[in-house]
Amino acid sequence: MIIREIQKEDIDEVVKIAILGFGNSEIAYKEEHYANHINTFPEGQVCVLYDGKIVGSSSSIIINYEEYGDDHTFEDISKDGFINNHNYRGKNLYGLDVVVHPAFRKRHIGKRLYEERRCLCKQFNLQSIIIGGRMPNYHKYATHHSAHEYVEFVQQGKIYDPVLTFQLKNGFNVRSVNANYLEDDTDSLEYAAIMEWINKEYELKEN
Repeated sequence: MIIREIQKEDIDEVVKIAILGFGNSEIAYKEEHYANHINTFPEGQVCVLYDGKIVGSSSSIIINYEEYGDDHTFEDISKDGFINNHNYRGKNLYGLDVVVHPAFRKRHIGKRLYEERRCLCKQFNLQSIIIGGRMPNYHKYATHHSAHEYVEFVQQGKIYDPVLTFQLKNGFNVRSVNANYLEDDTDSLEYAAIMEWINKEYELKEN
């Protein structure tokens, strides 16, 4: 298994995997998005190769999270998916997507991508990693539970959610639950749990 930065020639395959991984082409990034990502912040765009084949990827951006706050949408953070707001002098790494080819799940590929993100966070001496965690099983429980209740039950281990449960096991804590976070995310009913991993090695930067 090899992890490296996404190259221009990888984009077509990464797009295909994103569509398969999300199961929803409407919320997967398109070619023009990934192309701008690797031009703007190449270090934050990585893919996993298994036996020479791309089987997963992740995209990230550096921002000053305090400029956005917890009450934000995915479009606010990603600037319509083109990350033109990326700021190398920012304090936070924001994870935009992590996708794994369905045929290669349960092989710790997602875990390796998150390990790579943590390394990136430490490399750039950033305070934390923040994500908007999708809630893909929420639509199954929405009739009886609010989004906040659902997240609480996942945190308590009473409900399994493939994204939130994974994030909690990887050291992320919930900051808030946002409505209208990601348009067309029908499984999550457009909700997301804003979650954060703290970099304990962070050193305060001088102005």
